[in-house]
Amino acid sequence: MSNLFPNFNNMFPKRFSLAEDYSISRVIKGGWQMSAGHTIGTQIDSQKAVEDALAFIRGGITTLDFGDIYLGVEELIGETLKRLQNERGKQTSDAVQLHTKYVPDLSSLRHITYADVEKIIYRSLQRLDVEYLDLVQFHWWDYSVPGYVETMQHLARLQKDGYIRLLGVTNFDAQRMQEFVDAGIVPKTIQLQYSVLDRRPENGMVEFCKQHGIDLLCYGTVAGGFISERYLDAPEPQPPFENRSLTKYKLVIDEFGGWVTFQELLHVLNVIAKKYASDIGSIASAYILTRPQVAAVIVGARDTSHLDENVRTMQLKLDEEDLLAIHKVLSSSNRLRGDVYNLERNDAKHSNIMQKHNNAK
Repeated sequence: MSNLFPNFNNMFPKRFSLAEDYSISRVIKGGWQMSAGHTIGTQIDSQKAVEDALAFIRGGITTLDFGDIYLGVEELIGETLKRLQNERGKQTSDAVQLHTKYVPDLSSLRHITYADVEKIIYRSLQRLDVEYLDLVQFHWWDYSVPGYVETMQHLARLQKDGYIRLLGVTNFDAQRMQEFVDAGIVPKTIQLQYSVLDRRPENGMVEFCKQHGIDLLCYGTVAGGFISERYLDAPEPQPPFENRSLTKYKLVIDEFGGWVTFQELLHVLNVIAKKYASDIGSIASAYILTRPQVAAVIVGARDTSHLDENVRTMQLKLDEEDLLAIHKVLSSSNRLRGDVYNLERNDAKHSNIMQKHNNAK
């Protein structure tokens, strides 16, 4: 790695080892914002999206997160890898970590076979033009539909055959995670929503993962951009919002305690940010990096406007005074109820934001 990015170890010392000879940047570039299904009434500029991804890689954020249901994103990542390989050689593109997802459509859950899973994994390989996938993260929309353990076993078979390096999950709860473990499959990672606003992983999932050696990849740490100076002392925004992220995370703010409580949190984060000549979003992400079992945070950057801040997040070291100040305001807020992703599964206003039928497209 150091040969590919001079001074890499000195500039970006905070990486996380998921497995032998496989490490990731502690800040990961998310891909949902690159998806045609994310923006509302806005066309994605594919060339700019590729340029932005390249800028993140050059800056040291070498791990990319996306999914088979993020319309058009696997193809954009494939184009990014080609550009990187043309510029710096194949060795450089091999130094980028590719984290995709397998998310079967809600309507297909009852009928999934090994052949169906194999087809989608092969499609991801073709879109990315790679021989194997570094990490595949499995999601299942409806627990009342049986088959998620069997589907995980299909993925494990593909892993054994060399098409998948590491196998993870996305947004499963502790009960279903135990079912995977009981079936002899321990996911290497779980991707979940975890932030100063949403501490549902602390309702049991963190302890479960600690017991079984499972690492957390956390999204939502800046709440789609709400956790930023832009909203400090700003009037409460009203829908409709410009994209699905803002729609989703405004609901999270409401669950957290509403706009007034959210402003109290922003003020605390702002004081800490000034202490480190940083910004509110970076402090919020750095806080999650201090939590047990957290391997990395995923930033859903739409462009490179916050790239420098994202890179600096990997170097921020919050002290005890900072943590106590954050915990004080959190103690006066509402803790979101239930296990991981329970609201998104069972509460209509949260659930309706999700796009559950994109895999066949």
